[in-house]
Amino acid sequence: MPSVGKIYKANAAKVDRTKKYNLEEALTILDGFQGRKFDETVDIAIKLGVDPKQSDQMVRGATVLPHGIGKSIKVAVFARGEAEKEAREAGADFVGNDELLEKLEKGWMDFDRLITTPEALKDLTKVAKVLGPKGLMPNKKTGTVTSEIGKAVKEQKLGKVEYKVEKAGIVHTMIGKKSFGAGKLKENFLALYDNILKAKPPTSKGVYIRKVALSTTMGPSIVIDTQGLDAMARSL
Repeated sequence: MPSVGKIYKANAAKVDRTKKYNLEEALTILDGFQGRKFDETVDIAIKLGVDPKQSDQMVRGATVLPHGIGKSIKVAVFARGEAEKEAREAGADFVGNDELLEKLEKGWMDFDRLITTPEALKDLTKVAKVLGPKGLMPNKKTGTVTSEIGKAVKEQKLGKVEYKVEKAGIVHTMIGKKSFGAGKLKENFLALYDNILKAKPPTSKGVYIRKVALSTTMGPSIVIDTQGLDAMARSL
């Protein structure tokens, strides 16, 4: 097996850094990258024309990708009464209320998503300082604070990706695994892209999507030509 550096150089040689590729071209190149000893994640980076410092220009959301994200998602649910029962029936990995809260207070975080109901959210404020920095605090915009607990659990288990614009105005998230192949990755890409388009703040002026790039976990970035992407995404 070639060294990590040699694999990167070989893959980078397949990408023209001065060029913007259409989506199909980019995914074909990515699909042809020399593989690693593990199934790399395919990541997307989108530079947005927003100022994240302004609260009315925060872009945040979540969407279920058609082909999931290629990993098992551990879902925890903080709920009471019927919602607790609904969560168990929907396949949540961890369900509870007071005892779950106690575990969270002690720093337990053996899960990928935490879902709660609007009524129970106030109890979780006690551990917001613990969950917040890890990106695990439930939020209405990402669908993790909801009265439809069963639906939310199933969506998260299927592969619902969350995104949030960072300080530099960039959204980073995943669209699947390299082993998915170009076809499935394209459908996942367009589903996410369409969701981000719909999340455009009314106060965002000028060009909203400034730059888009794809990469694998340990691979070079491929810059995407955004011309025509809006129409492709909206035609889904």
